[in-house]
Amino acid sequence: MKLDNRKRRKMKTKNKLEFLKDENPDYILADNFDDAIVGTVERYGMNTVVLYNKNTCIEILMKDSEMTEDEAIDYFYYNVIGAYVGEYTPCFAEIL
Repeated sequence: MKLDNRKRRKMKTKNKLEFLKDENPDYILADNFDDAIVGTVERYGMNTVVLYNKNTCIEILMKDSEMTEDEAIDYFYYNVIGAYVGEYTPCFAEIL
């Protein structure tokens, strides 16, 4: 299913998850970070993977786990960015 850019930007989390499942059931999703999904990212010679907003992930950790910002950043880099789970491991971007 291909969508034009305007429709993609306005997608709600539920619709993003359905779109990703339809596009490629092999995509790996990061636990508890559905609201941080930005879309997908393509890399030369590698599989397309799910792309997350890094700052939103950290905000989710702070809210849901009642972590301080420093604790959430440490946790994120060690447990999320540091977790390679195969060729469909998601990417995390700092959105400017």
